[in-house]
Amino acid sequence: MFLAASALPANAESFRADYSVTLLGLPVAKARFDSTFTDDRFVIEGSLQSSGLARIFDRTRGTTRVEGAIHRGEVRPRAFRSNYESGRKKSRTTIRFARGGVSSYENTPEPRRGNTWVPVSESHLRAALDPLSSTLIRTDDPAKVCNRTVSIFDGEMRADLRLTPRAAPKDGRVTCDARFVPVSGYRKGRKQIDFLQNESRITISFARLGGTGFYTPVDASIGTQIGTLRVTANRIETR
Repeated sequence: MFLAASALPANAESFRADYSVTLLGLPVAKARFDSTFTDDRFVIEGSLQSSGLARIFDRTRGTTRVEGAIHRGEVRPRAFRSNYESGRKKSRTTIRFARGGVSSYENTPEPRRGNTWVPVSESHLRAALDPLSSTLIRTDDPAKVCNRTVSIFDGEMRADLRLTPRAAPKDGRVTCDARFVPVSGYRKGRKQIDFLQNESRITISFARLGGTGFYTPVDASIGTQIGTLRVTANRIETR
């Protein structure tokens, strides 16, 4: 295993983060992420499962993992994979990276496409990051956390998240307004996507992750058609 515990170098930093997910203030899921960083490598493993009222309708669970290099202060993922199960539905995604971009990807089952499908082109995948690596922002200046566009690819959809400062950094946190911009890998005219792009109010708060130099999300609020979805870090501790 990449960065196996028995082979961790002395300069490694490891963390465990527990998150809660609520919709309209009601608990719907919980997640855990275990991560390890060295000077030139990183690995993140996560798990998600439904909780609260959401378990009444369908039991949902998933796992995800990414490993890669840290080069010139930036993450360079090598491989990402996720498994997701909700009721009787199961899906698996694998993404591989090379030369700073996506080199290949596979979804099981393949997403349904139609006449309104916006195809993913090779140019869209250059410099795109997986959903886990894209949450890590490295900077020495908290004021620079929000002034950027994050390019994300989850194996199906390619989207940009445009971050702008919401307020001055306070108490170790940096809060950004975020605008979701779909690029490809989705059905044009889909109401959920149009709402996220044109009407949703999204804010994300970041905090520094130990001595890694990275900032990671600790609170996110996303407006959806049925209410506000919120993801909050209940604790982040050193392992």
